[in-house]
Amino acid sequence: MIYLTTGNTVITLLRKSSQEWHASQYHLPDVATAICSDPLIPGRAFCAVKGSGFWITSDGGRSWQWIGSLTSVYSGEKPIRYISALAVSPLEREVIYAGTDPSAMFKSENFGRSWVELTSFRDLPSAPTWSFPPEPSTSHIKWIEPDPIVYGRVFVAVEAGALVRTIDGGHTWEDRLPDSPYDSHTLATHPLAPHKLYSAAGDGVSNPGRGYNESMDAGLTWQRPNEGLEHHYLWGLAVDSGNPDIVVVSGASTPWKAHNIGVAESFIYRREKDSPWQKVTQGLPPIIGTIVWRLVADVSRAGTFYALSNKELYMSEDTGLSWRQIHLPSSIKPTEPLGIAVGPDEK
Repeated sequence: MIYLTTGNTVITLLRKSSQEWHASQYHLPDVATAICSDPLIPGRAFCAVKGSGFWITSDGGRSWQWIGSLTSVYSGEKPIRYISALAVSPLEREVIYAGTDPSAMFKSENFGRSWVELTSFRDLPSAPTWSFPPEPSTSHIKWIEPDPIVYGRVFVAVEAGALVRTIDGGHTWEDRLPDSPYDSHTLATHPLAPHKLYSAAGDGVSNPGRGYNESMDAGLTWQRPNEGLEHHYLWGLAVDSGNPDIVVVSGASTPWKAHNIGVAESFIYRREKDSPWQKVTQGLPPIIGTIVWRLVADVSRAGTFYALSNKELYMSEDTGLSWRQIHLPSSIKPTEPLGIAVGPDEK
């Protein structure tokens, strides 16, 4: 089951066979700003909507219900503009984490019915330096990655300025380390690779050796195997659910060519174990006008990835070597912002 967001519409795709998908749409009251699926409960997903907080589906996207907002529990000086990141813990049942613009972190322990702010997050020493380049008066949480092995350990990427972590479910936070990625766009972990953390970052624009980052000790030290990457502004990242050594990333030469449809040129790369990165083109559309891809692995099917851009949705069933289009209904055309999440199959 795949959830897509485009504007104020959530699209749910239910796989009927290798070639057939059933699509349904649900129109929200405002733009969807983040979406995630529950890794423990098939058919359950959460969506953040600008101006109205959180929505939930428990029936695979056929219906959505509003469940609340963060306004009453936020103690910051600047009002929350939008919810920028969501993640459901794979270990802590009923626990959801949410991040916002301006940068703040929240936690719910009852499937979003009530929330608490993790206030120590905003007290991190590096917080005054966080700044999103187009809007230097603010920053936002770009990605939240709960650890699939270690209870209470969560990694958070701030755009831009920090990659930080908590080891106690958000009560206390460890600030960024000097050699950690500065501008991570996507983080990933893997249940078959304890303590490994993957990062696709924008750091490579000024330093081409720092686009892709991985840590083998939960973010304390970093390696940067970037051989073969010709484009160093990295955005999407996904790891094969059956093999933590197979990684796909998306990127462009600059932020401008990643996000501006008039000049967009984005690419997908694949890496297996210690081999150099290889650019993947088989089955993908022309790069001209393609806004940078958002990537996700199928949690129930090893070797399967999905890639979403402003053009269409594509899938790979051979660990990212080749791709084919998933045809959406003619009434659906992806636009910015885009979100994608994959839920587990029903048992």
